[in-house]
Amino acid sequence: MADSLVLQVSGLETDVLTGIYSEETGQPQPLRIAIAARMGAPDRFSPDTPLDASKNYMDLKFAATDGLPLGVHFKLIEAVAEHICDTLFLQDERVEQVTVTIAKLAIAEHGEEIGMTLVRDRR
Repeated sequence: MADSLVLQVSGLETDVLTGIYSEETGQPQPLRIAIAARMGAPDRFSPDTPLDASKNYMDLKFAATDGLPLGVHFKLIEAVAEHICDTLFLQDERVEQVTVTIAKLAIAEHGEEIGMTLVRDRR
């Protein structure tokens, strides 16, 4: 069985045009996003292992912020998660699986996180 490496970013908050109700459309909504990207791992990581043996963690953050198209309204946060997965798969062919969890912060009443998780394998 091969080893795997899971890169992560969590607690990322960003505003995205999303929602299906009239009070949601046209207004960016705050989302909290966590991303995990699984890829194969080399046999060992030594102190001088170069970055290309892994992946730049900032690529995960980019996929959920600057990588989202400006002015596009996503009816469902599931579509936001899908776009993040697609971006990471396109960035690096070594990414085998992406997990995206999104919470819609604007609908929380007592600090709870209401949202979804999408787990997508490379096809």
